[in-house]
Amino acid sequence: MHDHRKLGRELDLFDTDPLIGAGLPYWLPDGAIVRHTLEEYIRDAERRAGYRHVYSPVLGKRVLYEISGHWEHYSDDMYPPMEVGGEQLVLRPGLCPHHALIYRSRSHSYRELPLRIAELGGMYRSEMSGALGGLTRVRAIQLNDAHIFCTLDQVAEEAAAALELIRSAYRAMGISAARYRLSLPGPEGKYVVGQDMWEQASELLVAVLDGSGLEYEAVEGEAAFYGPKIDVQVRDGAGRESTLSTVQVDFHQPAQFDLHYVGADGGKHRPVMVHRSIIGSVERAVAHLIEQHGGAFPAWLAPVQVAVLPVSESESSAAVEFLERCIAAGLRAQLLDAGSLGARVRTARLVPYQAVIGPIEAVSGEVAVRLRDGRRFAAQPADVVVSHIGALVKDHSIDLWSA
Repeated sequence: MHDHRKLGRELDLFDTDPLIGAGLPYWLPDGAIVRHTLEEYIRDAERRAGYRHVYSPVLGKRVLYEISGHWEHYSDDMYPPMEVGGEQLVLRPGLCPHHALIYRSRSHSYRELPLRIAELGGMYRSEMSGALGGLTRVRAIQLNDAHIFCTLDQVAEEAAAALELIRSAYRAMGISAARYRLSLPGPEGKYVVGQDMWEQASELLVAVLDGSGLEYEAVEGEAAFYGPKIDVQVRDGAGRESTLSTVQVDFHQPAQFDLHYVGADGGKHRPVMVHRSIIGSVERAVAHLIEQHGGAFPAWLAPVQVAVLPVSESESSAAVEFLERCIAAGLRAQLLDAGSLGARVRTARLVPYQAVIGPIEAVSGEVAVRLRDGRRFAAQPADVVVSHIGALVKDHSIDLWSA
């Protein structure tokens, strides 16, 4: 069982400092590589799926969150307002109000829908000190968020497509869902009013889950304050469960912000807002990856993908040449030439590929490949090795080698 809080520090991925504050970790270079690579993957996956990316401010006026309903239903988890120039500004607890305003800023026709707006953006939650822990519960969150503005008859298809994006991302990351949960409202007071709205949104998500063939369970009291959701639950090594990804249907905020589009009949119609997060918060996703893989990340996510190991100083020139070939191909490679070969192999135990260059390989322009799982391959031409590893990384394969 791996604890990401301990292992993440041992592997120099992240750390904290009391002068920055609890629940506010910083990313070290290797951790920043994992985070950046994960962000690049999800941006590209969203782009291919028809999403358009935006940036929005991490601050907003208090009145913005009063309109959205966050202030009434979520203020206990928000930071207090800051008085600036006679106005009250608040660190945002979510990105959805900002995206609603981005949608509202331009007129839209039914021909444009569904309109998919995505952002990897910061949000903030006033977590109690006792609830904080590593990367899983933090106060500053980088969220992979998106909002789909669509017609009512497009909701099910868009929610199903988001669910498939989640499943595809999990395959690439080498993780799996512990269970799927249909999160429904509980007692009144915690949620916005509108029984018909809740029933309609819940029925849509039930249809999506039933159509997906996934097993799930309905749980009351776990919905967002504005609508029901599908929660994709993951489990850590200690058996603790948490939500990583979500798909939500929201009729509330489009009404609150008076969103509309022009229909085929020339009249104004209200869009539905589908919230979805493929990998959830980057912090929680990386925490789960650390614990799931014990630091031995899939090759495409590994901070160092290729360790270049010359057997002796005589092979240094050939090793540097191979290193430069890897870097030119977009691979993250590192030269390890100090100490015994055995010690260097142990140092690179979490690196997916170890390229060993001895006297014969240096002359022939070949490398002998070792995989971190213990497999070894006969010497092969350097360009063939680089091409093969590059293809596996580009495909986000969780297999270290293929025939």
